[in-house]
Amino acid sequence: MLPSSLKLSRAATATVARTVQLGLASFKPSSSSPYRLIHDGIIKGPNVNPVALQMIDYALSLAKSKKSDESNAQAMLVLEQCLSSQSSESQDVVTHNSKGMVLLAMSSLLSARGNYDDAMEKLQNIQVLVHSHLDVRVAAMEALTGINLEMGNDDTSSVLADKCLELLGKVDLKNSDEGSEIAIARAKAIKGLTELVQGNLESAEPFFQGFLDNKGCIGNAALSYGEFLHATRNFSLAKDIYQKVIQEVAKKKDFTDVHALAACNMASEEVLLAATCSLGQLEVHMGNFGNAEETLTTALNRAEQLFGSRHPKVGVVLTCMALMFQHKAKQEHSSSLLIQEGLYRRAIDLLKAPPLDLEVNRTMRSRMDIIALARGG
Repeated sequence: MLPSSLKLSRAATATVARTVQLGLASFKPSSSSPYRLIHDGIIKGPNVNPVALQMIDYALSLAKSKKSDESNAQAMLVLEQCLSSQSSESQDVVTHNSKGMVLLAMSSLLSARGNYDDAMEKLQNIQVLVHSHLDVRVAAMEALTGINLEMGNDDTSSVLADKCLELLGKVDLKNSDEGSEIAIARAKAIKGLTELVQGNLESAEPFFQGFLDNKGCIGNAALSYGEFLHATRNFSLAKDIYQKVIQEVAKKKDFTDVHALAACNMASEEVLLAATCSLGQLEVHMGNFGNAEETLTTALNRAEQLFGSRHPKVGVVLTCMALMFQHKAKQEHSSSLLIQEGLYRRAIDLLKAPPLDLEVNRTMRSRMDIIALARGG
């Protein structure tokens, strides 16, 4: 049986569609050369239009700073203008990389607002940019898989993960600078995650073989590996991996490498939040309730900071905290019913749980697993 972190994670976003791989990627202003874009999960490179990078930077900073429908709409207008300014006839690397990165940014904004269909359309459009860097296309396919995992489309996500692996076969990995260990590890990890979410531990295992000493075992790939270890009850090593992810992502907010590209629920802020929440749940499974409470409180604060106190993904973390108090009460033969009830009620409210007899829409279906856990609690 999968640990609750994996079940929650898929319900909340996917991976981290996991317990909480959550939302909006944030670009930070460039620090020196106009060719540098510093993003919590995206880019640097001379093979990108510097004006496009500056527009992406401005648009996502605007959306993140205000977190309103109006600011999000304004940010989308900036990105649409940026995309339209790229030549439709040019088939060079710079144009394709620039278009791909704009589309990644647009997909992050759309998915953060629950517009999954539009987000997926942007990600699919990246695959026709055949001259873009491999890592741009891997990031798009990874995010596309992540959204489908979040929505509970397990079969579709598995097919998409296979297509992500197929991307590696389209380049000469030995002679191309595109053939990075990071791209290979990310493609394998997202496929392993799709198997893991479906409970296929034996099928997932080959995709994580050799990951411990793999240079590509960073970020989202490392988090997926940690969840595999968690699910197979290798708690000690899983804890080490979760802590490594948290430390690396927290320190390296200025990813200046094309290999760090990410979008939607696979962006680094989501990875950091998901790793923190998964570590908290792991501490629960190990019986370390003091550490668990502290870690999950950190995750809650981070979720509220990123998404606001009324966001459904905050409800996911609250459910994790309620489950922690439930396990603690059983283990210590104590009672925390009032605390549990309060957390569950607030979680159900934030998750916008529909009446039991009401047919749910597509967006709501992505939360039904976590809603069921909260209601059951």
